Amino acid sequence: MRFLFVHGTGVRRARHDRLFALVGERLTARFPDAAVDSCYWGDRFGATLGSGGRSVPGLKPAAGAAPHPSDGIDAETAEWALLLADPLCELRVLAEAGWPAGAGGGGGAGAGAWDDAVEDDPFAMPGVQAAGTRVLATLAGLPPAPPHTGDELGALLHGTGLAADFPAALEAAARSAEAARAAERATGDPQARELATALARAVAAGALAAAGAEADCTGAERDRLVELLTTRLGGDARVPGARAAAFLGRLALRVTTQPLLNARRGSLTAGATPALGDILRYQARGHELREFLHARIAADPGPTVLIGHSLGGIALVDLLALAAARGEAVPGAELLVTVGSQAPFLYELGALTALEAGAKLPYGFPRWLNVYDRQDVLSYLAAPVFPGDPRVTDHEIASRQPFPACHSAYWKQDALYERIEQAVAEAEIG
Repeated sequence: MRFLFVHGTGVRRARHDRLFALVGERLTARFPDAAVDSCYWGDRFGATLGSGGRSVPGLKPAAGAAPHPSDGIDAETAEWALLLADPLCELRVLAEAGWPAGAGGGGGAGAGAWDDAVEDDPFAMPGVQAAGTRVLATLAGLPPAPPHTGDELGALLHGTGLAADFPAALEAAARSAEAARAAERATGDPQARELATALARAVAAGALAAAGAEADCTGAERDRLVELLTTRLGGDARVPGARAAAFLGRLALRVTTQPLLNARRGSLTAGATPALGDILRYQARGHELREFLHARIAADPGPTVLIGHSLGGIALVDLLALAAARGEAVPGAELLVTVGSQAPFLYELGALTALEAGAKLPYGFPRWLNVYDRQDVLSYLAAPVFPGDPRVTDHEIASRQPFPACHSAYWKQDALYERIEQAVAEAEIG
């Protein structure tokens, strides 16, 4: 009897050698008469950046090339990322900080300081609404569903996929405590114009956040939506220098990850290439790896226990199922053990090469022990998607490690090798 270990995605020579030394030692201790071998495929069939990463903006800029505008920190993108996470955050700034005392909201004296309170307008006439209150009342009076035709706002909402979520976003902003408090503090017309812009941005952000991936909206369309709403509220979205927006922009650069991701896109992509790239490459050219595995297994046709980790398990399931479907079972393959594998999930999606979703495992497919950890988001259950098939068994391992550490923690667990030993005995492999 022999064991053949097939490693998973992202593993290269140094990592493989350390991992197989551990696996080999544990298996040899329980099966002293068995041959324990490994099938290393990372260098030959794993993914690399074939052009040195030239497809990744910012990874390797040409010598002497001027920096691209998108290579730096994008304050506007960071600002909208914050608004999408909390559409009312700009209104909250205005509600809490108000406007500088004596500066009518459009610049001038005192524009750099924030007061904790704004005094009432001494010139306000009894019974006359404050400027900010009028803006908020106008927002509350906007129709929740502008017509699709004959109205630019309605056409824009329908064209961007935001029409369904616009009414709720409009109501959420208009009825919010943040808007009410900011409206109370907007005592002059310049402040009211800034409030109009903040309200419009809150409504647009609310609709975008609710629509999520269903939205089909460019930055230009988003800005036009804000401009149209601001105009209807009596403001002017084209007026620069709003202090709440400037404050929000600075805050966004501190608390959002987008600038960091932009700055580190090259290193992140290069670092993710072995793991993610191996999976993508297998989906496109998996036959090369399967042929390699078949040759390694068939080289010694004695009874073999195949142990596949992660992507290694996917490749083994594909190989064994394809061969069995052709009536050409892989010589010697008596037991399959998948550890932390996504094969059951791909099968359920209809993305497994060998089997369509709902298809049964073919005759000649060996016994299958599938090992998973609930904390490992890359591990899945096999038995429930092959109901009634006695060949398929799941076994849970609890490493007590969070992801991603738990995805590699199986190999130090005695419970794993105990369960493999039990499966070997059940299969009567000698």
